[in-house]
Amino acid sequence: MRSSDIKPSPVREMLNVSQRPGMISFAGGLPSPETFAGLDLPPPPRELLQYGPTEGEPALRARIAQDLAALGLDTAPDRVMVLSGSQQGIDLAAKLVVDAGTALAVESPAYLAALQVFRFYGARFEIIDRSAPGARWGETPPAMAPPSMAYVIPTFQNPSGHCWTAEERQAMAAACQAQDVILFEDDPYRDLVYEPCERRPVCAGLTGGSWIYQGSFSKTVAPGLRLGYLTASPDLFPLLVQLKQAADLHTNRLSQWMVLQYLNDPGRAARMDQVAALYRRKRDAFADALTRHLGNRASWSLPPGGLFFWLTLADGIDIEALLKRCVARGVLFTPGSHFLAEGGASPTIRLNFSLAEPEAAERGLAVIAEALGEI
Repeated sequence: MRSSDIKPSPVREMLNVSQRPGMISFAGGLPSPETFAGLDLPPPPRELLQYGPTEGEPALRARIAQDLAALGLDTAPDRVMVLSGSQQGIDLAAKLVVDAGTALAVESPAYLAALQVFRFYGARFEIIDRSAPGARWGETPPAMAPPSMAYVIPTFQNPSGHCWTAEERQAMAAACQAQDVILFEDDPYRDLVYEPCERRPVCAGLTGGSWIYQGSFSKTVAPGLRLGYLTASPDLFPLLVQLKQAADLHTNRLSQWMVLQYLNDPGRAARMDQVAALYRRKRDAFADALTRHLGNRASWSLPPGGLFFWLTLADGIDIEALLKRCVARGVLFTPGSHFLAEGGASPTIRLNFSLAEPEAAERGLAVIAEALGEI
């Protein structure tokens, strides 16, 4: 029975802990509330209270398709589906592709909620080497059969913050196309950019083959609306629609209408510039605080976008013991081991810099440093 494979999400459990009064949380991927789009809107059309199309509202699908085509993706409004959050897209792709024992290529570390879904459906993982993706797929020994699907977050990856180079993106696209591997590109952070970085979708480098590209409005509008979207190659899109029909009939129509107003707002680009500027300031202040408190205890890179710092501590540090000490003192973070596709221990932690105010971040990092010193 699949019920034996159901495991709780460590991040969702941590979010419950983060609700404790006074808790400073670096654990989730929560955007700052001050970035939420102002949605002071007129009353929505009454017909939106009725059932709607599975694929989403036509006007919203057309608007999303316009934006995606500008990124170089081969899409059209009739191949755009609005999701109940991009997490739903991961579940639909897994339902479509994964049976017990199905091989999936993933990064490691990788987005832990995707790993959770893939494991639930029985996937086994092959770790992607960004410098030579697919090097062992179908080649001479030590060759292995190509995976059924490759799942990647190439732009401001969660949890590492890494942004793939143009060469890495081209190599990934070429490997998937040559070996008939479905390319599943998850791109929720692309608009949260603070430094020059290659952001052209990997899927835009395909001239054929099977692919899925998805994004989210949680990081750019508001996560409470639970709205994402995907587009896919013509062979996969109808199948994904049928799976969604069986999942939730259709996505919240009021949320779709609200997001459409945001996308059509003439001030949208200026607002996103302001959001990026705010997060850049938060990132830089967080980096300064990291240097003050953990500069001689950890290593990290400045993320060019996204919401996370990925820290490597000294080998031998008991991260779970560190977390327990920190939680007792009102500070929460995510152990890096949760993001490893291959499992096992890891001397890493992920810290979200977008939610806590600078003063709270300063206090929280000081607590981590203090607990580290005790360990």
